[in-house]
Amino acid sequence: MSQYPDFAFEINQNEFLAAGAREVHAVVTLTATAAAGGAPAPAAASYGAPASGTENVEVIIIDCSGSMDYPRTKMMAAKEATKVAIDTLSDGAYFAVVAGTEGARVVYPTGGQLLRADYQSRAAAKDAVGRLHANGGTAMGRWLAQAGRIFDTHPHAIKHAILLTDGKDESETPADLARAIQSSVGNFTADCRGIGEDWEPKELRKIADALLGTVGIIREPAKLADDFREMMVNSMGKEVADVALRLWAPKGATVRYVKQVSPNLADLSGMRVPGDNPLTGDYPTGAWGAETREYHVCVEVEPGNIGQEKLAGRVQLVAKDAGGATLLGEGKIRAVWTEDTDLSTRINGRVAHYTGQAEMASAIQEGLDAQAAGDLDTATARLGRAMDLAVESGHEDTVKMLRKVTEVDPATSKVRAKAKVDKGDAMELEVDSTKTVRAKRN
Repeated sequence: MSQYPDFAFEINQNEFLAAGAREVHAVVTLTATAAAGGAPAPAAASYGAPASGTENVEVIIIDCSGSMDYPRTKMMAAKEATKVAIDTLSDGAYFAVVAGTEGARVVYPTGGQLLRADYQSRAAAKDAVGRLHANGGTAMGRWLAQAGRIFDTHPHAIKHAILLTDGKDESETPADLARAIQSSVGNFTADCRGIGEDWEPKELRKIADALLGTVGIIREPAKLADDFREMMVNSMGKEVADVALRLWAPKGATVRYVKQVSPNLADLSGMRVPGDNPLTGDYPTGAWGAETREYHVCVEVEPGNIGQEKLAGRVQLVAKDAGGATLLGEGKIRAVWTEDTDLSTRINGRVAHYTGQAEMASAIQEGLDAQAAGDLDTATARLGRAMDLAVESGHEDTVKMLRKVTEVDPATSKVRAKAKVDKGDAMELEVDSTKTVRAKRN
């Protein structure tokens, strides 16, 4: 039996509602500490014979399409970053490297076995990576499918992929990619990176959001290695493979949404897995190590009488494995109806903060879309709103990026969208729009 990290469970809300009010909001803060142990596994595992016990499996997917050679620094940086990631693997972690073109080729290991990371396997893998060359198209759905076949051999492992591309998914149809993404959901998580300025942020975000990962832009190839190292350190720090936020809501209630709001925004609402009864559902959160994440839950309930208190929701964190589910922590979401307007009009600080962060992300994305379409009036309104929210929440990095796509109107001293912007600046702002800053303690 594996030992799980310790989880601190905190719920922040204003439970007081005005007469007739229905919506109950709460921010759930989860902090995992301490290490979990796992049983040792054999030095090699056949693709057809899953290993037992908790283990890490990593797949690094590198775009090897022809465009990676223009300029050649992209391919050179990709190979160097992959070697750095291989060196960063924990001793004993299983791993594979996949070259992605219009197909997906496992360049290491060969022969149908996954090997654990050690001096010999790292050296062999880096040698194989050094021989990669750019030639072919881009079919990310096939890359994900190949990763899935590798991960399928270790169904209970902590499974993570890094996907790097420099282009759009042009060697298959959008439906092909959508099917591959859906087939990957629940099997592994994936962090996606785009290098250069010829890839599509919305395309990578579809992959990363569905697979509970992150999206990042690499504008300078020389910085790719550090990013790969950071992703690998984070992946190797995961200690429990499959954790879900389990939400019970009373009969007649409607769960409006469940969203991760820190460290980045991700809407989990559409990922609900029905529970043992109609009132309960599980929302996947992926693998966990020592970290803190926050979730915004909104439940609509039938209004109660003045002075009445209801349980609007019960939130549990559960670890899932072959043996079932283990409870890691729980908390309650309350609702109390009152005629005291001072109580009912207070907005909990954490709820307000993350509501603003979500609005800021939407304003940025809508503003950039309008700017690209030449609708500068809409772009100015939305990017101006995003600037206000970024300043209010102390999101200094976003303020800096917004300043690159806006200017100050000398007549009104207000922010307005630029008619022409650097493509990389716009992509960077779009990619980073879902990163959030933690709410300050009251």
